[in-house]
Amino acid sequence: MGKPRPFKELRDKLPKEVRDRVEERIKQTRAEMPLHQLRSARELTQENLAEILGVNQAAISKLERRTDMYISTLARFIEAMGGTLDIRAVFPEGAVSLKHLGEDNAQATEEARTASRRK
Repeated sequence: MGKPRPFKELRDKLPKEVRDRVEERIKQTRAEMPLHQLRSARELTQENLAEILGVNQAAISKLERRTDMYISTLARFIEAMGGTLDIRAVFPEGAVSLKHLGEDNAQATEEARTASRRK
């Protein structure tokens, strides 16, 4: 066997079409990630996340397997990993960010009151 070569060197030898397909697949994989993979990619264990959220590890395991949950629960999960949840409605003519979903209801109510007073 010869001397190991850097991956970049091998990748650069691939035809452009193949490199483009690989890059697109990487982008798609990053854009569509289940919660357990996202947690793992953030280098957090279920135990770490449970400690941050003040729950037990089993609760994190259950949460990661759920297919339906409250937006506020998902927002807390994402925030515990250091992110923020951004929910968008996507239409052919563009995307719209939906505000106040997953926020503390009292905070959203107060912001709505403040906005209505300004009118």
